[in-house]
Amino acid sequence: MQITHLGHSCVLLEVADQRILIDPGTFSDVSGARDLTAVLVTHQHPDHVDPAQLPGLLAANPQARVLLEEQTVEALAEAAGEHRDRLERMPTGTDVDLGTVTVTPVGQRHAFIHDYVPWIDNTGLVIRADDEPTIFHPGDALDAEPGHVDVLLVPVNAPWARVGDTVNFVRRIAPTRVVPIHDGLLNDTGRAMYLNHVGTFGADGGVEVLDLRGQGATSL
Repeated sequence: MQITHLGHSCVLLEVADQRILIDPGTFSDVSGARDLTAVLVTHQHPDHVDPAQLPGLLAANPQARVLLEEQTVEALAEAAGEHRDRLERMPTGTDVDLGTVTVTPVGQRHAFIHDYVPWIDNTGLVIRADDEPTIFHPGDALDAEPGHVDVLLVPVNAPWARVGDTVNFVRRIAPTRVVPIHDGLLNDTGRAMYLNHVGTFGADGGVEVLDLRGQGATSL
């Protein structure tokens, strides 16, 4: 398996002959993404799916399945234009098979921000393949139950996030390694502070932080 962090919450997974792009939002450059077999979106916020980039991304990847959290299908129908018929719902609890890769949608609601922002749905993604590490991308929520996880993609900063909740989330999931995501609002100094909290306190004795920012494709 190879994973590439393309900025903020967007990652490209290359596993078992599948090229799976997750959460291509406004903080991420996916203009060069080609030969995708699937595009997965956890929820409708633009930092997770950019309506302006979406038509070009789908046109450049005509064979890719486009699997979205259910509310997001409606939210993006107009932006998808001629590609709207390719948008598939991805309900929680219903596995999706991409070749020999299994995607299990988990969870239901986005983390609460405040009373003046609509509270939307969010679908976390558990990705499994034989003889490969299990990956969990939670989107913007910390309450889903993904089961066993080897590599947790952990949101490190957000308007809805508190670092204590992030640390407790990592401890509850208990992965072997964490990959920082959802970091587009941070400068380098602040980002290093968050990563230190996660790595130092995310497990008794610490947890390995695999920082993939700017590293290109990395084998797991």
